[in-house]
Amino acid sequence: MEYITVAGQGQAEFVEKKSRFIGSCCPVQTEEEALAFIEEKKKQYWDASHNVYAYVLREGGVQRFSDDGEPQGKAGIPVIDSLKKSGVTDAVVVATRYFGGTLLGGGGLIRAYSHTATVGVQAAGKVLMRECLLLRVECDYALYGKVQGIIPESGGSVDGTEFLEKVAMRFHLAPEGLPALQKRLADATGGKAAAQEEGRRFFPFPCV
Repeated sequence: MEYITVAGQGQAEFVEKKSRFIGSCCPVQTEEEALAFIEEKKKQYWDASHNVYAYVLREGGVQRFSDDGEPQGKAGIPVIDSLKKSGVTDAVVVATRYFGGTLLGGGGLIRAYSHTATVGVQAAGKVLMRECLLLRVECDYALYGKVQGIIPESGGSVDGTEFLEKVAMRFHLAPEGLPALQKRLADATGGKAAAQEEGRRFFPFPCV
């Protein structure tokens, strides 16, 4: 199970016929987080002509947008369309406009707001979120070196290590990698070490 979102907050701007457009993008997981980011940008750009916004959430398939005083269908819809075309979810975009005195016309507005969302998403960067297994493996100190090497070689990433009576490593791994990992652990330790599943969580991977 996987989805694409933005890696972090990003911002970019451009000028179109003397109007200044600023695209601000941020990863969010709830409407509360999206609305808080929108409010933050409205306060930051309190003197702007418009702060158009749109957000798309995985949870409940929520999709919201606002024209913020621009002609209906010429601002919020282009922003959310651009957001969806980029393939990201769990993301919010605020498209800020400082009016420069020259009217852009309906088509011009649509293109400008669509581009504002696009550059905002590009500035934030995309990341692939994959659901991984949360695993734990325990072994004797004599086997620690072998086990420690097998985890990354099998595609896992160590999240923490405890050195107690035995060594316990917690790590995450894509589900399809588990059978091969278990076999390598069994072969390397004579069956003395096996990974135990403790849950699942989404982790970021490079988006290619």
